[in-house]
Amino acid sequence: MSATVRDLLRGKSAVYSVASDATVYDALRLMADKNIGAVIVQSDQRVEGIFSERDYARKVMLLGKTSKETLVSDIMTAHVVCIEPDWTVDQCMALMTEKRIRHLPVVEEGALVGVISIGDLVKAVIDEQKHEIEDLRRYIAG
Repeated sequence: MSATVRDLLRGKSAVYSVASDATVYDALRLMADKNIGAVIVQSDQRVEGIFSERDYARKVMLLGKTSKETLVSDIMTAHVVCIEPDWTVDQCMALMTEKRIRHLPVVEEGALVGVISIGDLVKAVIDEQKHEIEDLRRYIAG
């Protein structure tokens, strides 16, 4: 597939983030308001971690913690796998499959420029397949 992460980011909105001292409740509220599955945890424009629905389910809910009293820094995924804008959709899908993750922060020259999700990648693949099918139909009919 020829689409790059840079191509995918053109159609996306802002990157949503929280500070590491935010509560889990605040992060969940932001995620619900923006209809997203993860937020970046940032400090001074530096990616410190990522907080996802999976983190909440496994590290708060199942352990009996409360979202209003638990800090994001206590349960976020601190080892964040990041990519650069010139990565292809295929490379991202392979990385997500290998690492079993659903969100990839995109960093360029040390600065966070976006986040792509598995849903973004699936949509890109489907769009590419639709174009290929239409090209084949035109060729056959041509």
